[in-house]
Amino acid sequence: MTRAHEKEAAEFLAAYPETVQIQAYLTDPSGVARGKVLRPEELKTAYRDGRPLPCSILSLDMLGVDVLETGLVWEEGDSDRPCLPVAGTLTHAPWHDVPTAQLILTSYERDGTPTPADPRHALARTVAALEKLGVKPVVAIELEFYLVDRNAAAAGRLKPPAAPNGFAPAHHQAYLMQDLEDFSPFLNDVFDGAKKMGLPARTLISEYSPGQFEIVLEHRTDAMRAADDAILYKRLVKGMAERHGLTATFMAKPYADLSGSGMHVHVSLADDTNENLFAGNGADLTPHLAHAIGGLEATMGESMAFFAPNANSYRRFRPNSYAPLAPAWAVDNRSVPLRVTSGRPETRHLEHRVCGADANPYVALAAVLAGIAVGLEKKIAPSAPVTGDGYGKMKATLPANWWKAIETSRNSAFINERLGEFANIFLTIKEAECDRFFAAISSTDIEWYLRNV
Repeated sequence: MTRAHEKEAAEFLAAYPETVQIQAYLTDPSGVARGKVLRPEELKTAYRDGRPLPCSILSLDMLGVDVLETGLVWEEGDSDRPCLPVAGTLTHAPWHDVPTAQLILTSYERDGTPTPADPRHALARTVAALEKLGVKPVVAIELEFYLVDRNAAAAGRLKPPAAPNGFAPAHHQAYLMQDLEDFSPFLNDVFDGAKKMGLPARTLISEYSPGQFEIVLEHRTDAMRAADDAILYKRLVKGMAERHGLTATFMAKPYADLSGSGMHVHVSLADDTNENLFAGNGADLTPHLAHAIGGLEATMGESMAFFAPNANSYRRFRPNSYAPLAPAWAVDNRSVPLRVTSGRPETRHLEHRVCGADANPYVALAAVLAGIAVGLEKKIAPSAPVTGDGYGKMKATLPANWWKAIETSRNSAFINERLGEFANIFLTIKEAECDRFFAAISSTDIEWYLRNV
């Protein structure tokens, strides 16, 4: 780390001397935050030398079980790796009663090279591939989530929570202003927390199902920072929910009969003068936008294990569900996975609508940007734009279940080339999770899953 980065730590503690602890963590391949709690006097050396974390921390499945097949456990003697602070991510954790800060870490090998299993480095490589083509990704990540009753969640039976005024939502009421009023104590604290954390939280929406919300994050000209925003935002929402006696979940499909939660990736490309290379109107696409769409269509099926990384993820993909079934694009049409926006020409961008809210933002964005890079390099032409109901015009061709998606990604030359060693580790973890999942449930459950996925 540079002296400028060490100065960041000193300035933060000088501005907030009441800080009692700092949560320092990295994000594992499955999207789980894992790390340590530091005291303020440890922060300077953390910036200078990093903090050691065992290499096996990046081999864990969603339940925290070592996946031995990754080769990151006993073969390495579970040795430490230095994990360095990410500049600009030292911020507050405002849901704590004790004054608490937080800090994103990223892992390196002992020789200073990036740790292959760290998803942040996988994203860095795909950003670098685009920059070699002379373009810079401009990104915003939009996440939907559910609030659920805490006691019901603990019992494994989800239901919408009662608001502070005693009213419990129970109906489909898309964009209902009253829901925003009813849950305003929680929502106001989320916005206050986002401001304190430096997160660009903007528009608030009550989504399509009871207890479902979305807060839009403003775009970033730094794609990595946009993914960091998503990580920090999820922690903020979950933390504030707990503070209000609620549980927030970013599961892709917590209720079988209600809308799923997506992670929509908004992306455009800029040149070295920051001009939008997607700018335009209607179905006339700039070459950069056309080839980006072509690349994303061509690689969508091979990337599904990264966009939908869990068994629950695949419950989203149904006809007329706002989740896609096949590669396609259109202008201002939410029945397809790639939506070209129709605002002012200079603001035109692509909304990638495939990922579930359970996807790891670093991993999902890495796969999206890799698909765009392939499209630009190979000048892949897009399909004809869809008009009207995309669900009625497309045959379902994307992998429809977890194991098929993993198998498709495993056999993909695109994934192996673009995401490399990280992809191998990620898919190895997901294969172990998939095997364990089906070994742990009854034959009746398997039948239900096979018939309904």
